[in-house]
Amino acid sequence: MANFFLIQIVWLAILATFVFAIWKGGQAERWAGSLVVAGAIFAFAMHKIVPADLLPTALLGGEFLLALGFLTLAVRFASLWLGAAMLLQAVQFMLHAWYLLSERPRDTFYSMVNNVDTIGILICIIVGTATAWRRRSAAEASASGASGGESPGATDL
Repeated sequence: MANFFLIQIVWLAILATFVFAIWKGGQAERWAGSLVVAGAIFAFAMHKIVPADLLPTALLGGEFLLALGFLTLAVRFASLWLGAAMLLQAVQFMLHAWYLLSERPRDTFYSMVNNVDTIGILICIIVGTATAWRRRSAAEASASGASGGESPGATDL
């Protein structure tokens, strides 16, 4: 039951981050949020349709595609938060590769690293979205101030 609750919390965090990135983020944040949601849906689908013996390989392929997506975004947008998200995604890929190559069953350590790493990626996207939102708000405020956005009777005290 606790495992089910944790899965629900992670899904809620992924969806909340996606909505925040789409609502307030720039192009890079929207792409990153979309990548994470696509990766989560891919992993969910693989758990449902792929046989257990092929699941680690399928998840490794999904993590590779996510890492490639974050690498592409990091190169395209050259952002610090994207670089951090890309490195965290590389850790995720390495985790899957390590368990696949060592033929270890997924255990508590795997789950902990997987979840903490996912939360780290989500935090990177949230920080990037908040930064983009703040920059856009500051640019809009300076643009309205430069265009004489004050009313004619307003005075500074």
